[in-house]
Amino acid sequence: MASASSALKTISSSLKLPISSSHTSSNTPKLLGLKLSDSISTQNLRFLSTSQNSQTQRNNNNIITRSFFSKKETTPPDSSRPTKVQELCVYEINERDRGSPAYLRLSQKSIYSGDLEKRLGVTAGLCVLIQNVAEKKGDRYEAIYSFYFGDYGHVSVQGAYLTYEDTYLAVTGGSGVFEGVYGQVKLQQIVFPFKLFYTFYLKGISDLPAELLGKKPVAPSPGVEPSPAAKATEPQATIPNFTN
Repeated sequence: MASASSALKTISSSLKLPISSSHTSSNTPKLLGLKLSDSISTQNLRFLSTSQNSQTQRNNNNIITRSFFSKKETTPPDSSRPTKVQELCVYEINERDRGSPAYLRLSQKSIYSGDLEKRLGVTAGLCVLIQNVAEKKGDRYEAIYSFYFGDYGHVSVQGAYLTYEDTYLAVTGGSGVFEGVYGQVKLQQIVFPFKLFYTFYLKGISDLPAELLGKKPVAPSPGVEPSPAAKATEPQATIPNFTN
C-alpha cells in the first residue's frame, strides 16, 4: 500500500512539469505577436506620414509652377481718366534775346499762342545730334525738352527731332493743368532753327483754359511774327506769370 502511494506521488510530480512547460510556451507567442503588431503599425504610420508630406510638397510645387507660368492679371485702365483729345497750337520763335544759341544742342526759346496774340512762356532743353542726312540736307537729333506756360504748368516731350521734315514727339508728362497728360506733338519746321510750329494732341487732362488755346491758329509760314503787344510782353498779351 505504501509502495503504491509512493508511486502515485512520483507520477503526480512528473505530471506537473509538462503542464508548467506547456503554460509558459503558450504565453510566448502572444507576447511576440503583440510586439510584431506594434512594430508594423508604427511602420505604417511612418509610411503614411512620409506619403502625406510628399503629396503636400508636390501640391506646393504645382502651385508655384502654375503661378510662375500663368499670365498676370492686367490692371484695367482707369475709366475716370479723360480720353478726349485736345489740340493746342504753339509757335516757338528763337528771338535770341536771352543768349539762346542758334545751334540746337542747348537752347531756350519764346513760345506764343497759335494765333500769335499771347506770349505763353519758353521752351528749354537739349538735343543730341544722331545723324547727318546729307541727301535731305538736314540732321536727325534726339530731343528732350519742356514747354513752360507760367502758372498753368509745363509739358515735357521727347523723341526724334528732324530738321528736314515734319516729325512727331511723345508727350511724356506735365505739371499744373497738364498733370497726367499724355499724347504726342507734331513739330513743323518753318525756318530752321528760328521758327517752329507745334500741334499738341493731348489726352488724360481736363479741358484747357481758353487763354492757352487762343483763337484760330495762324497758318505756318516763314513770314509769321507775334503781335507787337505779345512781343513786348504787355500785360494783356501774356498769361499769368508767364515763364521768361
